[in-house]
Amino acid sequence: MPSSYTVVLTVLAVAVAITVSLLAALAAGLLARADGASPAAAVSRGGIAFAATLTLLALMVTTVAGLLT
Repeated sequence: MPSSYTVVLTVLAVAVAITVSLLAALAAGLLARADGASPAAAVSRGGIAFAATLTLLALMVTTVAGLLT
């Protein structure tokens, strides 16, 4: 059974990963819109950036968690 610290750190890591992914998606969407893309294309680019960033951060969190246990 995981300790309470492990659960808290896991929740915190997930929250940080989602926050960073949302910021990356927002930046990508705004930059695409500033470049002249349509609103639909800007949202699409933001979604792709969100998915890519979240995937990379999830991989990093999983790797670090595996090293710590």
